[in-house]
Order: sequence, then structure tokens, then C-alpha cells
Amino acid sequence: MVSIASLWLPVLLSAVLVFAVSSIIHMLLTYHRSDSGPLPDEAGVAAALRPFEIPPGDYVMPHAADSQDMASPEFAERAKQGPTAFITVLPNQPLTIGRSLAMWFGYSLVVGAVAGYVAGLTLGPGADYSIVFRVVGAVAFAGYSLAILQNSIWWHRSWRYTLTTVFDGLIYGLLTGGTFGWLWP
Repeated sequence: MVSIASLWLPVLLSAVLVFAVSSIIHMLLTYHRSDSGPLPDEAGVAAALRPFEIPPGDYVMPHAADSQDMASPEFAERAKQGPTAFITVLPNQPLTIGRSLAMWFGYSLVVGAVAGYVAGLTLGPGADYSIVFRVVGAVAFAGYSLAILQNSIWWHRSWRYTLTTVFDGLIYGLLTGGTFGWLWP
């Protein structure tokens, strides 16, 4: 067994590498540029919604209070008339990326620590690179990718978005596995 404390370097370095590669993926490569598109007449939609002063949060339209409401003819008619939407409303302020980047780095540290913990429980000191790579890489891939599938299953995000994000998670899992394999005690 290998203690998580002895894995601080691969946890930290893998988070740095994932952070750097994810920055390259999102700034230089183009496959995420179509993850979301503009609304038709964005200014008109914004002007129509502004008077409602919708507080930040997640919303669904049409909304059903429960399964009985969802089965009602009134709900069916609202759904038929449309639009149907899942909406996330953010605070009215300029979008800044600093907090999200810090949270992403923290998340990468957590994924690396969990992957290292699992590998530390299952592998001993001096384990072969390939087995460390496979165990850590698989756990890191799961941490970066599998939960994102729910966005398409339940919230109807495009499957293209979901699959490209899962592909990113595969890259991050491989980086994490390689880092741990290289630096395994």
C-alpha cells in the first residue's frame, strides 16, 4: 500500500498538466467552439426576460410541479406550444474566468488525489509503470468524464458536446495516469 501523502508530487503535477492541456484545448483547438450557439435575436430575448428579474438559478420551461402535473393536459399543451428549455441564469455581472479556472484546478487536484488514493490502496511501492498508468488513468478518466453523460441523458445537452468533453476527459486521464506512472514511489 502507498500512502496518499507520498503521492503529493504526482497529484500536483498531474493537476498542472491537466490545467495546461485543457487551456490549450479550449483556447487553441476549435472543436469546443460550437458547444453552444447564439439565440435568434439575443437582444430581443434578453429584453423580453429582463423585466422578470429572474434570480440566479436553474430553471425548466415548461415546469411541472410533480408527475401528476406532468401528466396533465395543461402541461402537455404548454410543452406543445413551446419553447421547451433548460435555463441557467447567472448574476448580472461581467463573466470572469478567474474563479472558474481556480475551481477547475482544485477539481483536477481532487481527481488526481482520488485516483492516487485508489492506486495507493491497490498497488505497492515500486509497482510497474504500466499498471500504475492503467489504474490511475482509469480512475481519473471516470472522474473527468463519466458524470458528464448525465447532461445529455437528463438535461438534453447535445451529444456532440458530451462526447467531445468525454474525449477531453480521456486525454486528462491519460495525462494523470502517465504522471503517476512516472513518479510512482
